[in-house]
Amino acid sequence: MRKSTFLIPVIVIVAVAIWSSLFVVDEREKALVLQFGQIKQVREEPGLGFKLPIIQEVVKYDDRILSLDTATIEVTPADDRRLVVDAFARYRISDVVQFRQAVGVGGLRAAEDRLQSIMNAQIREVLGADQVTSDRILSAERGELARRIRDSARESAQGLGLDVVDVRLKQTNLPQQNLEATFARMRAEREREAADEIARGNEAAQRVRAIADRTVVETLSDAERDAQITRGEADAERNRIYAEAYGDSPDFFSFYRSLSALEQSLQAESSTLVLAPDSPFIQPLFDAIRADGLDRAEAGLMSPDDLRDRAPERTPSEELPDEVRERLEEDVEAETETEDGAGG
Repeated sequence: MRKSTFLIPVIVIVAVAIWSSLFVVDEREKALVLQFGQIKQVREEPGLGFKLPIIQEVVKYDDRILSLDTATIEVTPADDRRLVVDAFARYRISDVVQFRQAVGVGGLRAAEDRLQSIMNAQIREVLGADQVTSDRILSAERGELARRIRDSARESAQGLGLDVVDVRLKQTNLPQQNLEATFARMRAEREREAADEIARGNEAAQRVRAIADRTVVETLSDAERDAQITRGEADAERNRIYAEAYGDSPDFFSFYRSLSALEQSLQAESSTLVLAPDSPFIQPLFDAIRADGLDRAEAGLMSPDDLRDRAPERTPSEELPDEVRERLEEDVEAETETEDGAGG
């Protein structure tokens, strides 16, 4: 009983000692065995490791590629246009012993602070170098500039036991005040280009209008010229016909000209024309219709019956309305009956 009471604590102590002397290294980690701050063992391969309990401790570091987002900084390129740059880096711990010696107990936090200072310095140095303008930074050449920053930062980070795998520029913008000025300048340039395009369009439109107006004028001039030629030929032909008609029958020509003058004189607004019988305006009419020997004929008195017999028979015109024609026919029949009654 006494022996078992003594062995149980011993077994427990031995088990705890063995358990505390074992440690496991994951495939994603690297480990250092420290004794009073001094490195006694380096484990970079995954597996089971041993250490002295109590007096030795194990410090593990991530062996994967890590990410670091740098703070936004302002840089001034060669063209003195300030830019706001936001970058990020990918790095890993390449030499765990050197890393421990460089950062001590600060670990990754201290290492990232120092790596960020290195990154900021290299970004300012590369982007602020000669021949590096803001246009190059904002163009497709920014990839080449990022590789230059990565190479320079890799050399500086080797003293920390770090390997800078990649560096990229996330954002490269202008400061707010410069951004507004740039937008205003871009807006002015676009407005100027728009004004140039509008001016060129107006110029082309004016040319088209001028060509169209000239074509219209030329077409109208040619048409008017042809019309004048046609009118002149028609007038010449008319004068020729008039001359032939005048030469063949002067009386008929005088009669026709009088009729034309009367037709043009009697318009719709003034349908009444009072002329003297001996007026030269209508004298050709009377000369043309006057029968030969009429002025020498002896005219005697005639009785009303003879005049009534010689009068032509009155026939209502077909163009009269039906009511008027019927009334006239009734008046004629009434007169006839009256004359017959008187004669009987």
